[in-house]
Amino acid sequence: MSDSVLITGVGAVTPLGIGAETLFDGWCAGEKGFADGVARCDSFDPTEFLSIKEARRADRFVQLAILACDEALAQAGWNGEMPFDPYRVTCIIGTGIGGIDTLERQHDIYRERGPAACSPLGIPLLMSNAAAAALAMRHGFHGYGSAAVSACAAGADAVAAGVRMIRAGDADAAIVGGAESAISPFVQAAFDSMGAMSKTGTSRPFDARRDGFVLGEGSGVLVLERESAALGRGATALARITGIGTSSDAFHLTAPDPEGAPAARAIECAVADAEIGAAEIDYVNAHGTGTPLNDRAETQALKDSLGTHAYDVPVSSTKSAIGHLLGAAGAVEAIATVLSLQAQIAPPTLEYEVPDPELDLDYVGDGCRELSSSDRPLTAISNSFGFGGHNVVLAIQATA
Repeated sequence: MSDSVLITGVGAVTPLGIGAETLFDGWCAGEKGFADGVARCDSFDPTEFLSIKEARRADRFVQLAILACDEALAQAGWNGEMPFDPYRVTCIIGTGIGGIDTLERQHDIYRERGPAACSPLGIPLLMSNAAAAALAMRHGFHGYGSAAVSACAAGADAVAAGVRMIRAGDADAAIVGGAESAISPFVQAAFDSMGAMSKTGTSRPFDARRDGFVLGEGSGVLVLERESAALGRGATALARITGIGTSSDAFHLTAPDPEGAPAARAIECAVADAEIGAAEIDYVNAHGTGTPLNDRAETQALKDSLGTHAYDVPVSSTKSAIGHLLGAAGAVEAIATVLSLQAQIAPPTLEYEVPDPELDLDYVGDGCRELSSSDRPLTAISNSFGFGGHNVVLAIQATA
């Protein structure tokens, strides 16, 4: 296996509240972050941790990333001090849409009041790389910085990129994740027009009644460290990323390959990279959007990649509790997977009540499911599949 990459800190802001543990505890308790057909982070107030000036200089998706990053660094024990050479700390934050709120507001100002009224901060606020830049400036990360912009796979893509940087010896630590705040009339109308959003305002992944996703916002940030460096400074490992797998459907701009073959390949690559067999996967945190096409294709991909073991491994979708966070989804769901492994439970797919005859895997539906493995550490995969056919799969292993 290549250099081991440890997760030493996680942070999240989701429709269930502030904090990674709030996300996990709420999901396990069956709470849903939906209201009026969307999933907003209603408990999030940027003025509680940013000055008025700082808040004005950051789009909401960046504000969400800042708070999630602060939590992750605190848990990792950085405590305002850089434990590594800052030029060997990379920062990669994914997003699907970026500062769409800034774009829409500034465009309205341009049309209503003319070009002279437009803010000089308009472009810096809407840039997709604004979150990565803001975190680097806030904490002094001088290593490689970038944004993964691969639609709904962006957050997981950022995690995978950080793993590659550490394995290649180009970084000792990577601050990675995703952030999104795109609940706007235009975005909702556009998704509605393509028939992707739920008409009932409820997320029902894998259920026969599923009718689309619930649009959400939020952020998830993880601190990754080279194992030798992390243990050398006395860090506590939350989990280990043992495998990454990627592929492209090259099929359609929005619809997944109906046979799920490229997604299956990404799963196979993650399992092979982790140097384990399919039978050693103990839990699947599914992409599970609740759309008819995605859930069918993902089910087929799991069957093709895991073989008969696919019928034995518990599967659940975080989106059933918090909706679809677009570019932040993969990072937030990776965090949920880490906490699932720590607690040794598979949280439920909420609203899974009416089985679809075509979808016949073990979707956890009624309460949490205990995970157990007597002779080896628990291992899970977290799937992310984005518009454009971007597939990213993370294999995550418990450390205790």
